[in-house]
Amino acid sequence: MIDLGISKIALIGVVALLVIGPEKLPKVARTVGALLGKAQRYVADVKAEVNRSMELEELKKMKEEMERAAKDVESSVSTGVMDFERDWNATANSITNTITANGEVSGSTSFSSDELLQVPLEYKNPKKKWRIKQSAMPQWFKARSGVRRQALSGAARVARYRPKLK
Repeated sequence: MIDLGISKIALIGVVALLVIGPEKLPKVARTVGALLGKAQRYVADVKAEVNRSMELEELKKMKEEMERAAKDVESSVSTGVMDFERDWNATANSITNTITANGEVSGSTSFSSDELLQVPLEYKNPKKKWRIKQSAMPQWFKARSGVRRQALSGAARVARYRPKLK
């Protein structure tokens, strides 16, 4: 960069004062300042655009790496699932062959792996009443001691506790 010291700036100011004149010098100084400000903003915008483009390229590279890693994981999982299915079918077939060889099942009945896994499930009713909140204090104690079990609405409270007119 240009090395501008105090002495050089003062020399430029004196020459400008002599050449331009004292009447026009403030207007020229404002114009030069505005032009320098615009130039600095333009340079800052160009730098920001370059930085954005560099970050965009880095993000694109990162995205490609993530997609590649996801495809690798997907392929390894799919091969693992296929190996498991192959082993499972082989085991199911060997069980079916063992059952038919022992004579426990007659005829040419073949079982699929889904039929071997089916277990009849029966619904068991839970012993507790899940709709009623279980609390530590028994209901009979609440009734004797006068603990309210239900909240009253405003209208019900007025109707219950309003003094009777004679």
